Amino acid sequence: METIIKKFNELSSSELYEILKVRSEVFIVEQNCPYNDVDGKDYKSTHIMIKKGDSIAAYIRTIPAGISYETSSFGRVLVSKGFRGEGLAKLIVEAAIKQLFKVENVNSITIGAQHYLEKFYSSFGFKTISEIYLEDDIPHVDMILVKK
Repeated sequence: METIIKKFNELSSSELYEILKVRSEVFIVEQNCPYNDVDGKDYKSTHIMIKKGDSIAAYIRTIPAGISYETSSFGRVLVSKGFRGEGLAKLIVEAAIKQLFKVENVNSITIGAQHYLEKFYSSFGFKTISEIYLEDDIPHVDMILVKK
């Protein structure tokens, strides 16, 4: 298992292809949610992957302040179907929090979490700051984590 952290311009064309492939498999096909995954935010994001062999087992992107929210954020959190149940979701979220708080030295992280994952994100210290809202017909809540 290997964790890879790269800015957009550091990604190889193969890595970018694999990221977009796994994101479409999870978010568009599995969740049956047609939406525009290629949203322009990838250019300024940091891409974090946990790879097992040649496969992306887990992925997340961190997004600078002022793009999705006033604060820094992360999103597109996924664990590929064949790697679920191994604790990789926790590892990839921890990697994003570490990247933002320790490497990029931000003070808070705001996310739009799928509502059913509210308890999962709360386990990292995130606090809910919004009512439930629909994004692409999926219930979400906004949550924030402030650096201690």
